[in-house]
Amino acid sequence: MAIELLNRLVMFGALFLAQVLILNHVHLFDVATPLLYVYYVITFRRGFPKWIMLVSSFVLGLIVDVFSSTPGLAAGSMTLVALLQPYILERLMPRDSADDLKTSAKTLSYGKFSFLSGVITAIYCLVFFTLEAFSFFDWLVWMERILASIVLTWILLMAIETVRSK
Repeated sequence: MAIELLNRLVMFGALFLAQVLILNHVHLFDVATPLLYVYYVITFRRGFPKWIMLVSSFVLGLIVDVFSSTPGLAAGSMTLVALLQPYILERLMPRDSADDLKTSAKTLSYGKFSFLSGVITAIYCLVFFTLEAFSFFDWLVWMERILASIVLTWILLMAIETVRSK
């Protein structure tokens, strides 16, 4: 358990630094922003203590908020997807799988992991950009930002998982 917590801490720091130092400055066509730190929530193993998932996801979101000038957006969105991740994961796991099965393309299948990361990324982006806009006044721009960010984030997540699973 101690090694797993150390690995989670390293992932926490790496995703935070990548987001704050690099990805926050990437705005593809002025609409798509990669929100790669959602990968932290996606990779929690089955049976991981929920309170640790919620607290660590909230803290990661809060730290990203502090360095991104998005007061509470990432923290709230990360907490929500951390709350939903075990229930979405449970629907994709085989019934006879181990209680501590790691969430990866190797252990699930590439298709199931792709679906899981797509659903969690979509929920995250929908909540994040809805809270950011806080109105539906310019709903076309809102939808563009959500869809473009989902696609860009999902592509980066799949690339990382492909490299990580080899």
